[in-house]
Amino acid sequence: MREKRRTEGRNPASRGLDRMSAAAILRVMNREDAKVARAVGREIPAIARAVDAIVKSLRGGGRLFYAGAGTSGRLAVLDAAECPPTFGISPKLVQALIAGGKRAITGAVEGAEDDAAAGARELKRRKLGARDVVVGIAASGGTPFVLGAIAYAKKRGAATVAVTANRNSPLARAARICIVPETGPEVIAGSTRLKAGTAQKLVLNMLSTAALVRLGHVYDNWMIDVALTNRKLRARGVRILAEAGSCKTPAAEKALRLCGNELRAALVLLKRGGTPAEARGRLRRAGGNLRRALGE
Repeated sequence: MREKRRTEGRNPASRGLDRMSAAAILRVMNREDAKVARAVGREIPAIARAVDAIVKSLRGGGRLFYAGAGTSGRLAVLDAAECPPTFGISPKLVQALIAGGKRAITGAVEGAEDDAAAGARELKRRKLGARDVVVGIAASGGTPFVLGAIAYAKKRGAATVAVTANRNSPLARAARICIVPETGPEVIAGSTRLKAGTAQKLVLNMLSTAALVRLGHVYDNWMIDVALTNRKLRARGVRILAEAGSCKTPAAEKALRLCGNELRAALVLLKRGGTPAEARGRLRRAGGNLRRALGE
């Protein structure tokens, strides 16, 4: 018998939803959404354990994999896609598996989430190893694709993390670290793209951001490794450099140009002086640790 899932129950606060005005529907949704951040906040100890596991894995040469279906999979794809331009990392470091593959990103691939073997196959194809981490994401906690990925990860000795909205679900029981923001019944019964999906987005933000901050991809609270791939991002890089280096825009632009658009080296050049080669040498001797290279 399938366990009772709170995410699929009826929400008393939204009874008669189809008879409400637009403003009344929005007020109900807003009141329910206000509960999400509190639910995530209660899970911070578990999220912190997951971040520590991810940091340990990435420091040891491992990778972070997300596995999800439907909304969960699309949120996973979004988070993984945004890590390289934000933190200057390789796209291979954070990867997302979505049931149904690329087609499922923009449309429904019926039945894909029910294939447990497919989750395992995807990880096998990517040569999952014991140094990696797999985060399974499923509001219900019972998605076969995700459970298959977690089962394969355990077999390979990889660290496993569950992100679900149901504490007694198979996914929560299967993973080593369990993150359960209990957001309760949705405004539309069973539509977990709403509160549960919002909670998943917040948790994924926290996992990737905190882990990559801990790994040195942020200086103070600046995106020091932002990829300068277009005009907007180059302007952002100059602003970051001017603020972090306590200098005027022309000086920041010159340092960035001299250092071949390497923000880290440009900041070392601005704060420690010398030549671009000496700035890169400081970074190399510090093992890439920007604060050490700056003598901070």
